[in-house]
Amino acid sequence: MPRTSSFRVSPALTGGAVATALAATALLAPAGEAAPAAAPDYLQFTKDTPAHSRLTVFRDHRPVAEYRAGSGTSEQECERGRGWLPDGTYTLGRHHTAYNGNLVKGYAIELGDKRCHDGTLRTELFIHSEMTRDGGSGGPENQRWDGESDYTSHGCVKLRPQDIKELYRSLDRDGWPATLKVVHG
Repeated sequence: MPRTSSFRVSPALTGGAVATALAATALLAPAGEAAPAAAPDYLQFTKDTPAHSRLTVFRDHRPVAEYRAGSGTSEQECERGRGWLPDGTYTLGRHHTAYNGNLVKGYAIELGDKRCHDGTLRTELFIHSEMTRDGGSGGPENQRWDGESDYTSHGCVKLRPQDIKELYRSLDRDGWPATLKVVHG
């Protein structure tokens, strides 16, 4: 089902749950300081369609943030350079803010290689956006966000530039998880 916003706070953290969580963390923080949030457990990419799926941040096994995302141009996960990510667990590698690859530039989180069910090895996988090396917009089509069609990719997970920057701010503040889980919606 399409979502109109690309980011939202989990309903699990609204209302009284927020007050309870804030009160509990305040007891653990030194006087005058806010307690840091626990690092996320993992990221999860839930496949709906190549251009309309979602990336969710899980903390304490509950969703705390969700972003619209895409992956590939085809649902055939074993197609190199076209298919969306194969289901399974991936290791999150280095995270860059000025990556300068041939297709991927700017904010990029490296993912470990993954072998498909038919034996095809998928490599050069990232969570990224369409931007210039310095995180801006402009130049060739693959370096500027033009709209809906930009959610598709050569097989990586792709977010809007604003969303990947928000994800980085959150993970830089709270800690980076070690894994990405890829599942069907």
